[in-house]
Amino acid sequence: MTFALTAQTPDQSFRLDLTPQSVLDVAGAVFHGVDLAPGAAVPSDGDPRIDKALPGFLFTCGPDHIRHPVPVEGAADGRLYPLHGSFSSSPARDVLIEEDEGEVVGEGRVAVSLAHGGKADLARRWRADRRTGHITLDDRVTNTGDTSWPPFGMYHINFGTGLFDADTRLTGAMLPGGSLPWRFGEGDREIFCVPAAETATHGWAEIAIGPIVALGGRSVHIRFRTDTLPHLQVWRNLSPGSAVLGIEPVSHRLVPRAELIAAGEAADFAPGESVGYGLAFEVR
Repeated sequence: MTFALTAQTPDQSFRLDLTPQSVLDVAGAVFHGVDLAPGAAVPSDGDPRIDKALPGFLFTCGPDHIRHPVPVEGAADGRLYPLHGSFSSSPARDVLIEEDEGEVVGEGRVAVSLAHGGKADLARRWRADRRTGHITLDDRVTNTGDTSWPPFGMYHINFGTGLFDADTRLTGAMLPGGSLPWRFGEGDREIFCVPAAETATHGWAEIAIGPIVALGGRSVHIRFRTDTLPHLQVWRNLSPGSAVLGIEPVSHRLVPRAELIAAGEAADFAPGESVGYGLAFEVR
C-alpha cells in the first residue's frame, strides 16, 4: 500500500508514492508517467530490509547508524549495527494525508528500537505545493530512550540511470568545478563524499541531475539543510544487472564510525533532545 503525494501545476505533475510500511519513504517518483526510481536495476546489499527499500526513489538511513555494518560499541555479544541503521522497514503510524487547493500534506510518526538499545521517534511531514510543483520533507528525530547516543542521518535518493544519456550531468556548487558527468570516475562502481555546507545559500545546498530527455529535457533539483546534513555523498553502480545513481545528503563524512566519534564529529544527544532534517525536490 502506498499514499500518493502529488505536486500538480498547469504544466506538470510530480507524484511521490509514500510507503507507510517503511517510515513513509518513497517508492515511485513519477513525473508525467516517468518513474525516476531504479526498480529492479538496483543491486542487493544482502539485507532483506534494505532490499525492499532500494528499488524505490528514497529511503532513510539512520538514526543510530549509516552506511555498512560495524560492531555496536560496548556490546559483549558482538552485535552489529544493521546495514544503513534501524529506520528501514519500521512502520509509520498516525498517517494522515490532507489536501486543499494549495497543497497536499502527508505526515506520520515512526517509533524505532535502535541496535544499541536506545529508542527514537521520527515525526515526518511531506508537503507538495500544487501551485509551484515544489515538494518538501521535514523530519524531526527525538531521543525517546533513557540513554544518550549520537544521531546519524542519510537520505538515499536513487535514480535509474537508464533515463540518462551523454548530456546528463550532476550540477552543484559543492562539486569539483561545479559539475560532473553522471558517469563520473572509472569502472562500474564509484563513490565520493564532499562538504556541502560551505556552498550553501541561507542554510540550504542544491544539486541537480539533468537534462533528462524523458522529462522533456528538464532536471531534477534536490535541496537539503546543511546544518544537520553538511555533506553530500554520490555513488553509482553500473555492474551487470545494475543501473543506479544515488544522491545522498548525509550528516557525516565518509570515514569509519569510530573515527568520527573519536574526532568529536558524532556527539551524543540526551534523552528528550531532537534533531531536524530537511529536503526539497523540484523538476524544472
